This record gives sequence, structure tokens and C-alpha cells, in this order.
Amino acid sequence: MSEEAIIKKWEEQPMLMPRIEKVVVNLSVGKSGEPLEKAFKVLKEITGQNPVKKNAKKSIRDFGIRQGEPIACVVTLRRQNAIDFLKKVLPVIDNKIARKSFDDRGNFAFGLTEHIEIPGVKYDPDIGIFGMDICVTLNRPGDRVSDRRKQKAKIGHKHVLTLDEAILFTKQTLGVEVV
Repeated sequence: MSEEAIIKKWEEQPMLMPRIEKVVVNLSVGKSGEPLEKAFKVLKEITGQNPVKKNAKKSIRDFGIRQGEPIACVVTLRRQNAIDFLKKVLPVIDNKIARKSFDDRGNFAFGLTEHIEIPGVKYDPDIGIFGMDICVTLNRPGDRVSDRRKQKAKIGHKHVLTLDEAILFTKQTLGVEVV
């Protein structure tokens, strides 16, 4: 389907217009203690929200990780906070996302190697430098019926977000070039 046909379909049927459901920012340290506390501070400073610590699922003796030990921190951003964060972070990767970063449902992910490349973040030698993973979930209005607990229902195949629609929406909304 061509881009013009997709845009026309969105204008005629507003329930088919995609939206950003959430942005998940993951900063994995690999160890607990002081490094995790520093990562916690960095994530709180960048996103403006309190992160949640995530525990190791299994023990890995070679890395010195025990099951249940906190090794990462995560923040979930929704609505306008998510869009603002993406507009702040995407220039770091030159507003380019690889086509292979999108999955078949239109979600995409990318990573940053250094958090100090984000505009407005200054390097602090006491904290150090952290990399992070950013995952963006796209959906349409009405997709909640498949996630809710009560009266769960399936989404019809015509309402499922496709890869081409997700790429077009991302280009229009965020001004991203898909390579």
C-alpha cells in the first residue's frame, strides 16, 4: 500500500491512526551496589522519573551475578513524556533508525553507547559513562482489548499495526529517517 493511501485511510478512520504507547529506557549495569546507584541517578536525571530496579533472573558464576540480585534499572515513559524524550534522544543517533530495528508489529528499539551525548547532560567523573537501550512500543486505539484482564478479546487482522504503517508514522511524527 502506498504512503498516500495509508495517510488517506488514517484520515478517514481515526481509530487506525497509530500512536506511541510507551518508551522503555533500560540501563543495565550487570552488578549491584554503587555502580547501580550511579546508573539510577543518571536515569532519573535524564528522564525525570524514578527508575525501578530489576533483578537477575538466574545466577551466572563467571560474571559474579547471583539470582535475585538487582543489576539494572528501567523507566517507562508514556504520552507526552515519551515523545519529548524521543525528540531529545533521536538527534544523538542522527535521526536514523535501521529498518531491521522494527519488528513485524511496528515496535522498534535502538541503543546509545554513552549517555553524555544527550543534549543537556554533562559528564561527571564521579558517576562515569553508561549506555542504554530504548524500546518504543507503537499501537492503535482499541488495542487494549487484547491486554486487559477482564473480557480479553482478539484484535482483527485489519486493525493490527503493520511494519510499513509504523515506519510511515515514525517518519511523520518524529522526523526519523529509516535506513
